[in-house]
Amino acid sequence: MFALIEAAGWPIWPLLLASVIALAIIGERLWSLRQPLVTPRGLLQQVIQEYQQNGVTPQMLARLYGDSPLGQVFAAGLKNVRSTPAIMKEAIEEAGRAVAHELERFLTSLGTIAVIAPLLGLFGTVVGMIEIFGSQTPQGGNPIVLAHGISIALYNTAFGLIVAIPSMIFYRHFRAKVDALLLEMEMQAIKLVEIVHGERQA
Repeated sequence: MFALIEAAGWPIWPLLLASVIALAIIGERLWSLRQPLVTPRGLLQQVIQEYQQNGVTPQMLARLYGDSPLGQVFAAGLKNVRSTPAIMKEAIEEAGRAVAHELERFLTSLGTIAVIAPLLGLFGTVVGMIEIFGSQTPQGGNPIVLAHGISIALYNTAFGLIVAIPSMIFYRHFRAKVDALLLEMEMQAIKLVEIVHGERQA
């Protein structure tokens, strides 16, 4: 591994740093965007049942805030349960925007890495080409310097693509997953509002 890094030259270091950051973001988002963690199954039914039995209590709101992102949305709505459905929906929308921001955390960084990794690889290619042309003299080229320049050019291009392709795949995957989770939360929150205001059967 060290021999490969040595052959790729110093331009490989920004790419290695980008790859480590991308791996960390991918691992963290895979863990944080699990559906049971974001939108636990059966939470809506539990909330409705508890509301019908005891009404809205501070203990219930505190538990929902600490439960999950969906719980935070429910809690924001239930805090305004005595208001009109419009005000309740507005509170839910505000909480939803905060939850959406949290779910999208680090995705911009991952998308940026996916975009700049090929450019960093191209930069390494340019450095390698400069080294190749710099090795040329009126007496001819130095084969060792020439080979090193070619190594820098090719390794950096390849590694830039190796970092960029998975980063872009996971970025698109996470974007789609966040959109799906937000849609599900919105549907469940609307259902909650309609049920507590008697516009819909539980």
